[in-house]
Amino acid sequence: MSTTAALGVDPDAAAPRAQAENSRGRVVVASLIGTSIEFYDFYAYATAAVLVFPALFFPNAQDPTTQLLSSFAVFGVAFVARPLGSILFGHFGDRVGRKTTLVASLLTMGVATVLIGLIPPAATPGWTVLAPAALVLCRFTQGLGLGGEWSGAALLATENAPAGKRAVWGTFPQLGAPIGFILANTVFIALSTFSSPEAFASWGWRVPFLASSVLVIIGLWVRLKLIETPAFRKVQEADAVVAVPLAAVVRTSWTKLISGTFIMLATYVLFYLMTTFTLTFGTASTRPETGPAGLGYERVEFLWMLIIGVVFFGMTTLASGPLAERFGRRKHLIVVTIAIAAFGALFVPLFAGGAVGVQTLLIVGFCLMGLTFGPMAAVLPELFAANVRYTGSAIAYNVSSILGAAVAPFIAVWLWSKGGGSPVLVGVYLSVMAVITLVALALEKETQHIDYNGHLAD
Repeated sequence: MSTTAALGVDPDAAAPRAQAENSRGRVVVASLIGTSIEFYDFYAYATAAVLVFPALFFPNAQDPTTQLLSSFAVFGVAFVARPLGSILFGHFGDRVGRKTTLVASLLTMGVATVLIGLIPPAATPGWTVLAPAALVLCRFTQGLGLGGEWSGAALLATENAPAGKRAVWGTFPQLGAPIGFILANTVFIALSTFSSPEAFASWGWRVPFLASSVLVIIGLWVRLKLIETPAFRKVQEADAVVAVPLAAVVRTSWTKLISGTFIMLATYVLFYLMTTFTLTFGTASTRPETGPAGLGYERVEFLWMLIIGVVFFGMTTLASGPLAERFGRRKHLIVVTIAIAAFGALFVPLFAGGAVGVQTLLIVGFCLMGLTFGPMAAVLPELFAANVRYTGSAIAYNVSSILGAAVAPFIAVWLWSKGGGSPVLVGVYLSVMAVITLVALALEKETQHIDYNGHLAD
């Protein structure tokens, strides 16, 4: 990527000025609230996709496995929409600004989530086809909003960060993942505990989706108080806003789009295996009438095990920022990705180790998740110049979501079925994806010391 220094000033001079306008506390809350809502919404859907959506929206499927795969297929629709959202919101993020675009993406995502909670089941007269179609439409709209959400939150944090603190500040939006998970699943646990199975299937599952409106309102209130980031103000002052960011980023940084996509691949696969697949496998019957066998845990029991693992996810996300600053993004991620590849080989012995083994698997997996996910809010944006950064980082992040997350639950269930109820092939799948990410990291250069605010794409 060819770049030129903008304005001939100290590239970090804008950071202190930005802090006077956007305080650290405001940046933390504004970047964290959006990704918390993002992951709350997605965890709520992922949990419902396992627990109630197969029978609720796909009652005419020939068997429970087909119902589950149909539910996961709709789960993947949002990931297909995310690259389109990254182009749409990336365009405005690089032309209009980070703040306005973040407000629009949050509204899009939030409205779609609330509407999911209002869709009648397929058994409702006249809704046999309309119910699953409405679910698909809402998931697609969610995906559009999500396509612009993460990148904007990452830029909000890193473009306001002081010198030498981008990876640390970049962990602020990443913390939204464990927070959103805990919020969503705590709601599901409460509903499962204090309502009957019939009440949960009838109306209880709707509560997490409808309740997200409260988080959206808080997020909008915080974001409307923001000041534009210093990096984008420099783009405006240098009269370097590009007319078509997509064309510009493809022309100047197409290799970075490819490397960024595959750098994120193992993170996405690990993320959705540790959440969606483990819940599916953990709560499936040990002696099913149809489909592969699982571990037979009660739903609430396994959700608590997941929440314990996610606490470690949050702690290692925070730890990853200082580690990425000390050792460099590339070295840090190479070591963690090697560990992820090795972790795939532990699926069978840990899953077979009883409650202790399963909990150990969840803790180790989520620790690796935090260590790889935490630095990504700095790593992906650092690949791109300031005037195409929103579009570039959003496309890399969201194209990777198709390759790593949209298909991960579907592939995992299929491999689990082919393995005769054993997760051995699922572990192999994770290890192979980690090797692909290692190749991408080996081919990319360290980005820690780039002139983050002062370079523009030619």
